[in-house]
Amino acid sequence: MTDPELVDRIAGRLGVLRDRIARAGGEGVTIVGVTKRHPVEVLRAAMAAGIGELGENYAQELAAKAAELDVRPRFHFIGQLQTNKVRIVAPVADVIQTVDRSSLVAALARRAPGATVMIQVDLAGIEGRGGCTWEEAPALVDEAAAAGLSVAGLMGVAIAAATGEDRVVVRRSFERLRAMRDELGLAEVSMGMSDDLDEAVAAGSTMVRIGSALFGPRT
Repeated sequence: MTDPELVDRIAGRLGVLRDRIARAGGEGVTIVGVTKRHPVEVLRAAMAAGIGELGENYAQELAAKAAELDVRPRFHFIGQLQTNKVRIVAPVADVIQTVDRSSLVAALARRAPGATVMIQVDLAGIEGRGGCTWEEAPALVDEAAAAGLSVAGLMGVAIAAATGEDRVVVRRSFERLRAMRDELGLAEVSMGMSDDLDEAVAAGSTMVRIGSALFGPRT
């Protein structure tokens, strides 16, 4: 049985989050609750609180949690994906947000024809963090579409937001990603987390990925 106190706590935080999105000028923004390293009870409570889309970062964790749920949310895979883990993620994830290279496009087209994906662009310029370059993104969108994948949009993780000038840098990177989404004629742009939600929504995000602001610290 789902813990009613946990459901109420998450529902209260969800209300605060929706107010925050509204104050930032967001309308129709999809909230993806990030449940990595939280027990499956949190996923059940999140769905009971009204969160229908949940994000996981690790292939085995996603598969294990999905197997425990009688009713599943719409799962987003939002972690870096190795090609040898596509076989684990593809049967479970409804959206794979972190497609960033040709080898991953090929693996997904082979294992999951028609899969819904997003192309991740590296906003921070940090090696090893994931994401293709700005210059590579348009060609990768075309490549994924030609391979039969359904490209829903673009995804990005900004450099860690602090205060002052850093916030300006974050906002500009989000605005650039939104502009590229517009140029490519895609529907979605997934950007913004608990710490930089306001900048992302103001820049035109259609989808935010929220963990701590909804579920608190991870176990």
